[in-house]
Amino acid sequence: MCQSHEDVILESTKTVGVMMLNRPQYLNALNLSMVNKILAALNDWQETKAVVIMRALGQRAFCAGGDVKKVAEAAYIGDYNYGDEFFYREYKMNNLIGNLKIPYVTFMDGITMGGGVGLAIHSNYRVATENTLFAMPECRIGFFPDVGSSYVLPRMTGYLGLYLGLTGQRLKGPCVYHAGIATHYVESKNLHKLEQELLLCSGHKDVKDTLDCFHKQTDEGKFILKPHLGMIDAVFCENEVEMIMTKLNMYREDSEWVQCVMKTLYDQCPTSLKVTTKAFYKGMTMNLDQCLNMELQMAKYAIRQPDFYEGIRAQLISKDNNPKFSPATIPEVTDEMVDAFFEDCTCTKYGKI
Repeated sequence: MCQSHEDVILESTKTVGVMMLNRPQYLNALNLSMVNKILAALNDWQETKAVVIMRALGQRAFCAGGDVKKVAEAAYIGDYNYGDEFFYREYKMNNLIGNLKIPYVTFMDGITMGGGVGLAIHSNYRVATENTLFAMPECRIGFFPDVGSSYVLPRMTGYLGLYLGLTGQRLKGPCVYHAGIATHYVESKNLHKLEQELLLCSGHKDVKDTLDCFHKQTDEGKFILKPHLGMIDAVFCENEVEMIMTKLNMYREDSEWVQCVMKTLYDQCPTSLKVTTKAFYKGMTMNLDQCLNMELQMAKYAIRQPDFYEGIRAQLISKDNNPKFSPATIPEVTDEMVDAFFEDCTCTKYGKI
């Protein structure tokens, strides 16, 4: 049985449901329509299927993010309803993926950023290929790594998660696997055959055994961040951005890599850096549901702040890559400014997910 939609295609056998993102012209960026269709299908399939496969159509992207441009343009004219509903429904979908009753397999073949990370990172099984390009670049747009990142990033090895969240570092191909973001690495030419084998699976053991057979061993020594993991842990263990910058400054004269990291951080939104750091440390002791509800509050507050539109404008509208964030420097961002992101927001009809 096949149900054809404009933006999501659902295919179903007796035991396996396959979801295909179908907005390749927009790099499969998630909009509200797509989120609603995925939510409905997952709720149905976890009761009627044995396995779910999530993949995308197109050559370039699995999913390059969420439709934040539409959220920002609406917020700019004072319409926050779309953004409030979008994030509420998206995070509800992320939570469902993370708590699904049946195995969920994601093919991260191509660009996997932002909202695409949310579709993948909570999966039981996450397949990277040589085409995978992973990043969480939200601090660059006056936002914060969301879709459950406050749960996932603190649970990565050492402080690699905080580093990735603050810098938006891009990881390619096997590096996504060696960072622990993917559970398996499969060459893209083998994905079709892998899918055909997964269509015969009836549970976790079948799925894992199948994925293990297709998994290709890669050289961990080629993980681009491996030489820097010690430095990352030594620096990003700090719970204040000012201390992170101070420690980086101690090593900058002897390390070109540290200089690049510092430049990257200075290019981010100062408020986003501090908000992301606080969310990371709070997320250490919270479950996924709690983290997503915290992020929902943060998102509702963030889209009402000037930095969000300014970041989107600079990256996706004017595309001048020259955002004017306010405050413009890290020391100017006060604790009160950061705390406001975490206070209960009662200005919308969307409560907890």
